[in-house]
Amino acid sequence: MVIANLISYILVLLGAVNWGLYGIFNFNLVSAIFMGDRSVGAIITYVIIALAAIWLIIYTVFAGGILRFVNREHHERA
Repeated sequence: MVIANLISYILVLLGAVNWGLYGIFNFNLVSAIFMGDRSVGAIITYVIIALAAIWLIIYTVFAGGILRFVNREHHERA
């Protein structure tokens, strides 16, 4: 779960940076990389980022509002 949380967090941050670039400079990084808003690569990227956001929401709700980035067992031993 820790790796899934970390990957999801990074993907959501990349999505937020893309929205920021689009809002401030009218530049869509994903569509620039994949040569179009509706190209297969862009659609897959948008879907993966959306799934990462959904994962973070669901995990945080079921974990009692705590998003973990380290294993609990490893953290308790240290």
